Amino acid sequence: MSRIERPLVRELFPDLVTDLIACLGEEGEEDLAVSAQDIRFYEECGCDDDFCQSFYTAERPDGAYGFGHRCVSLLSPRGYLVLDVVEGRIMYVEVLYYPKLPRPVS
Repeated sequence: MSRIERPLVRELFPDLVTDLIACLGEEGEEDLAVSAQDIRFYEECGCDDDFCQSFYTAERPDGAYGFGHRCVSLLSPRGYLVLDVVEGRIMYVEVLYYPKLPRPVS
């Protein structure tokens, strides 16, 4: 069985990733800033709120993330970014009140 190679977020949304890395650096989250270069786009959140462009960078969990989960809130000059991080891995990027991102091709 072959595994689907998900697109890199930096290729889909280069300005967002640049912004995300800068904000993480400002917050002293250097390890996350480095890993943000290689996050992959799995799926949109699907809430359909007009102010939300959030997406998963790993498979959607069944329920809560559980042990090892933390949120990293970032205030970008362009909007709000909130990361769900599990054991040092970015699992979800909440993108709120941010300039319109291009829609990924399915």
